[in-house]
Amino acid sequence: MSKQQAPLALIDLNADAPCCPPLAQSQVPAETAAVLAPAFKALGDPVRLRLMSMIASAEDGEACVCDLTPAFNLSGPTISHHLKTLREAGLVDAERRGTWVYYRARPQILRQLAALLSVEPAATAKI
Repeated sequence: MSKQQAPLALIDLNADAPCCPPLAQSQVPAETAAVLAPAFKALGDPVRLRLMSMIASAEDGEACVCDLTPAFNLSGPTISHHLKTLREAGLVDAERRGTWVYYRARPQILRQLAALLSVEPAATAKI
């Protein structure tokens, strides 16, 4: 039996809609916090944050593990572990092509995380 977790479920499948009001506007519901916390936790590691940045900013929208590994002074299995953590947190998708695995960022979840962290105050009505 596999111990792999299902990828993070998006709260709102509409890619243009935020998952919830920003932290600066209202409290995060417990259910939303439970769904998004694994993604924030995964990004809390410096290696994973750098990997996520490399993948998200890749020229073709995807990065091969063969291009990611040399950027670190870590073993291949360690990089694979970090990439697996990003995948299980729902931040990236992976596709095997021959002997290499290619990773793509999931923009919808990144938009949701960014929307939650927005510090713009709620619009006030003008009288």
